[in-house]
Amino acid sequence: MGYADRYDDRRGSWGGSGGGYGGRNRKQLGDDLGRVEWKNFELETFEKDFYYEHPDVTKRTDDENDDELKEREIRIMSGSAPKCVTTFDQASFPDYILDSIKKAGFDRPSPIQVQGWPVALKGRDMIGIAATGSGKTCAFLLPGMVHINAQPHLKRGDGPVMLVLAPTRELAVQIKEECDKFGGSSGIKNVCVYGGAPKGPQQRALREGVEIVIATPGRLIDFLENNTTNLRRVTYLVLDEADRMLDMGFEPQIRKIVSQIRPDRQTLLWSATWPEEVRDLARDFCKEDPIHIKVGSGELKANEDVTQEVELMGKFEKQRKLLKIMDEICDGCRILIFSETKRGCDDLVRMLREDRYPALAIHGDKEQRERDWCLEEFRNGKSPILVATDVASRGLDVKGVKYVINYDMPGQIEDYVHRVGRTGRAGEKGTAITFFTDADSKHARDLLDILKRSSSSKIPSELEDMARRGGGGGRGNGRQWGGRGGGGGGRGKGKGKGRGRW
Repeated sequence: MGYADRYDDRRGSWGGSGGGYGGRNRKQLGDDLGRVEWKNFELETFEKDFYYEHPDVTKRTDDENDDELKEREIRIMSGSAPKCVTTFDQASFPDYILDSIKKAGFDRPSPIQVQGWPVALKGRDMIGIAATGSGKTCAFLLPGMVHINAQPHLKRGDGPVMLVLAPTRELAVQIKEECDKFGGSSGIKNVCVYGGAPKGPQQRALREGVEIVIATPGRLIDFLENNTTNLRRVTYLVLDEADRMLDMGFEPQIRKIVSQIRPDRQTLLWSATWPEEVRDLARDFCKEDPIHIKVGSGELKANEDVTQEVELMGKFEKQRKLLKIMDEICDGCRILIFSETKRGCDDLVRMLREDRYPALAIHGDKEQRERDWCLEEFRNGKSPILVATDVASRGLDVKGVKYVINYDMPGQIEDYVHRVGRTGRAGEKGTAITFFTDADSKHARDLLDILKRSSSSKIPSELEDMARRGGGGGRGNGRQWGGRGGGGGGRGKGKGKGRGRW
């Protein structure tokens, strides 16, 4: 990801979250937030342990519980965790939550929910390491709603009870959609606070009182500095995709926000990776002995429902190759194309539209209203081709994305896995096609490792040679590599359809 995309339109927001404090000589975001000396406050006690162990869980032996965890690739890295739950009924949720789960059509808990729900309902601080798309939103949201309903009702001037910090507008909006889906039955109100959108509606919701605030850091600090809201009632704090927030430079803002929240809160920190910077954050924000859960082998691995294909080529072949692929696969299905830069996105959209492909773009320079409109057009299939920077690599959950095309290889291999994860979701099959050039040779070994961990992908011999040499290597010949059509429905059957239809 390039510098311009990491710091999402610094003219008006830092990392897409609003605030407008960029620039060397300007006041830094959050400077007006005074440090709260919590020892001077008499804090009201609050309830946070709502977990009742189901008899079926109690009967399970420790060895049987270990087998359940092993089957789901769940590891307890530290702390003493309650036994996992394997069904929704075992989770000790109240009826209104169980009814919402059934209406949503879920058949069974995901691995992170299996262990995350008992920990969160128990009132324990938790560190959850799980890949994007693993179900972690419901893992923290549903226990959070139980927590909210056990607290005193909001009074005039009160801030939220639950705060969720997210790195991007798109992820924040997606979390809000889940809040709307599960919170309606119990009357829990929420607001999504992010930059690039009008402040008025967000301000009104905060002043009227909401139990849940989902926010990107900059806009929230803006409202805190203006006394639009406060965080004195927050007893349930969620940091979602903490690694991504740190990567985007949000650490100072996160620390300023958390300083405004009572220290005896319950904290749930979620991350896809576990670098030293995230460990420092967890060490500072979680109380002693947090329960640390890790889902997966710990190795970077793409979704098995996604067939990964790699095209080796010279960088000047990419446009011609993209048009050739589009001619083969564009039959009205949803296609997500990733470019490394904002300018690259706009150039690709221009090229595709000139060739009569209905493409739209989202990136940090787009107004939020335009980004929302583009996403809606993509979701409903009116414009089935979306070109995006890495603002869409995490948190974008659109059903029916059949192809992901990495026109540019991302700067970090973790972002490759997240991009690929935009297809093959919810049990559907998908195909990810990656253009790989000499300029990407430093990623050859990492990409090769990920391909080797996938049973549905074939490995180009040129990529193996490049990885063996430690990068570099001759230019690819533009041939097609990888599992052709597996999961993605095959190449060629849509040939010629796209042009005539659009």
